[in-house]
Amino acid sequence: MSITRPTVADVAKLAADLHMNMSLQEASEYHALMGGIFDAYDVVDNHPNPVPTVKYPRTPGYRPMGDENRFGAWAQKSTVKGAESGKLAGKTVVLKDNVALAGVPMMNGAQTLEGFIPGADATVVTRILDAGGTILGKATCEQFCLSGGSHTSDPGPVHNPNRMGYAAGGSSSGSAALVAAGEADMAIGGDQGGSIRIPSAYCGVYGMKATHGLVPYTGVMPIEATIDHTGPITATVADNALLLEVLAGADGLDPRQYAPVVSNYTEALGKGVKGLKIGILKEGFSFENMQDGVQHKVRAGADRFAAMGADVSEVSVPEFLTALCAWNPITLEGFMAQMMHGNGMGFNWRGLYDVALLDAHSAWRQKADDLSVTLKLCMLVGQWGLSHYRGRYYAKSHNIVLSIRKTFDALFAKYDLLLMPTVPCVASPLPGKDASIAEIVARGFEMTATTAAFDVTGHPAMSIPCGLSDGLPVGLMLIGKDYAEATIYQAASAFEADGDWRKF
Repeated sequence: MSITRPTVADVAKLAADLHMNMSLQEASEYHALMGGIFDAYDVVDNHPNPVPTVKYPRTPGYRPMGDENRFGAWAQKSTVKGAESGKLAGKTVVLKDNVALAGVPMMNGAQTLEGFIPGADATVVTRILDAGGTILGKATCEQFCLSGGSHTSDPGPVHNPNRMGYAAGGSSSGSAALVAAGEADMAIGGDQGGSIRIPSAYCGVYGMKATHGLVPYTGVMPIEATIDHTGPITATVADNALLLEVLAGADGLDPRQYAPVVSNYTEALGKGVKGLKIGILKEGFSFENMQDGVQHKVRAGADRFAAMGADVSEVSVPEFLTALCAWNPITLEGFMAQMMHGNGMGFNWRGLYDVALLDAHSAWRQKADDLSVTLKLCMLVGQWGLSHYRGRYYAKSHNIVLSIRKTFDALFAKYDLLLMPTVPCVASPLPGKDASIAEIVARGFEMTATTAAFDVTGHPAMSIPCGLSDGLPVGLMLIGKDYAEATIYQAASAFEADGDWRKF
């Protein structure tokens, strides 16, 4: 097969698009020189596209309706049984619908991607199956993962199992809801601004955003490579640690991974917290929408750690708020460059690309009016930064984060963990069908201020349920130094063992 060659007129137009003044005569001379280069493209076009082998059979999947999908949390049901034995034998797992499961449709919450079927499994999928887990299908997520609410997914919202009509959190909305509802033991979520931890807090389950690069992202649809995280959401700390044991480690295909340090996380369980130094991050309680009930339950959780023998004191890190500000240009400009202009894959990283996903996602341009309100807002801001400021704020934000990381790393030389609210509020009502743009956006981003900073710094952070406020779960977040997931699990398991969090 031969790729399409440009005409002389095409070359002249290309030059104009690149801000060059080029006559047809000059374009003709360039045109004559381009043909040999495109011959190399023909060779690439005719070469097979290497993709990982699919090891385990599966059913093609279907979207359940009615009582079979009462919370709107299922995107697809498909049974894939893994190895006969392994760490996850007997465990059921659901995947966020931005994770590739070969042969099963993947929408990433957006009808613009409807009809796309991955040809290979994500690395995390293969690891789950090799460990004996059974995958039950795909969980609904928010449109291209650009919302902390659960009202921006196609074809409809995800309800909180604790209270119908209320948000399940996002963007891994269905993942947390299905675990909270008891329909799966474990789930895979994704986190670029809090999308594992937010729905875990809203639904009352355990969600770990591990150190950036600890879990391979290969086969998960990217947003922005420097903040892309994927990881476990579970109903218990033990299951969370177990699943991370299976997921963690380099796969040789993901450039986000740089010598990740793995541990046997389940060995940290049951060790208690006596002697651990925990800092209550003052700035984590400073947001205008911080609810009294949330603040009370999280501070009570800190007191509980102290009663169990931890050394707990308040600490101030003003740079935390600066990291939150830096998250905005990194995320919004970066996602425009990689996910939207880069057709879901982007450029300039050495890893395994999903060429079919790139082709399928490029169709968003023909259906841009159908994109969610939260996604459109992110696109508009990100594009302004790219088109008017050449990406300088993206670049400067990364430089700022390098400095902020040093501040946190110095703090972690004195403290084992930091503690703060996962989100400043409990789940809010889902917006109605006639909701204004302002309300849709407010419900989509009102909870992200507390979580986003640790996506740009890359430090591990976990949400654990610590009580109820107005009858809805409250999340407490534990943060550690790079690759300190075992310490986080040590503290989380002690907190879990101290009693029923719903009665705290």
